[in-house]
Amino acid sequence: MTSSSQHTEHDHYYVPTQSRLPIWAAFAMFLTVFGAGSLFNDMTQGVESNAHWILMAGFIALAFVLYLWFSATIRENQAGLVNAQLKHSYVWGMGWFIFSEVMFFAAFFGALFYIRNFVGPWIGGEGAKGVTNYLYEGFTYSWPMLSNPNNAIFTPPHEIIDPWHLPLINTLILITSSITLTFAHHALRAKKRKQLNIWMTLTVALGLIFLFFQIEEYIEAYTHLGLTLKSGIYGSTFFMLTGFHGAHVTIGTFMLIVQMVRGYKGHFEPEDHFGFEATAWYWHFVDVVWVMLFVFVYIL
Repeated sequence: MTSSSQHTEHDHYYVPTQSRLPIWAAFAMFLTVFGAGSLFNDMTQGVESNAHWILMAGFIALAFVLYLWFSATIRENQAGLVNAQLKHSYVWGMGWFIFSEVMFFAAFFGALFYIRNFVGPWIGGEGAKGVTNYLYEGFTYSWPMLSNPNNAIFTPPHEIIDPWHLPLINTLILITSSITLTFAHHALRAKKRKQLNIWMTLTVALGLIFLFFQIEEYIEAYTHLGLTLKSGIYGSTFFMLTGFHGAHVTIGTFMLIVQMVRGYKGHFEPEDHFGFEATAWYWHFVDVVWVMLFVFVYIL
């Protein structure tokens, strides 16, 4: 956060003012992670606790902190208090953030690749490291694992999700949303405010529709297909990848909503709209991840 006096004194170097918001953000993230970890442990052990309330409190606290933080940043930018050095730091900050998210999903995709191409065949007895009948007598490896003689180990799903139904629809929705967001960006650069608002509204609507279909897919998986978090390594990797991606789409949709509201308020200039650009970078990244999910999780 900045002040006008500091920008006068530091024209080429940004010095943030003292703020308690970073401390509150750290505390909110602690509550969120602690609540999520406790909730997963309770689900695994089949016990009930107040973990979901802790998780909810963390989400609410983090959302409130971010609202205050970003509101202050937007006000400063609208007041012309942001200098070139600070804008440059915003660019680097968002770039490194997206890079960290790339590494985040790279680890998950790497885990999926390692399980499917190395661990699974080894347990099935293939290769020099193969161990025959490691899980149970007569085990043969296949992906996904849909058979298991002892459901106390894991409960395999009855069938997998049809990639050419909801997953394909969601793929088309996200690809279309990237196109509409690009049109909105071009409208902003061309000072076409009406077109900007129309395209942003369509982009937000597509993001919300994607989330709706993702929830429908999870309901179908749990109630009809028997695909749950207890479905062994296939269920774990499926929900790990699609669930974290869904969380990113949720965050991205909130970001889009903020940019849409700012557009209706008349914010942004053709050469000064990094908040919009940062949101667009994030949304396009989320779309690329989904295309990879569609190929490597649903189809292959």
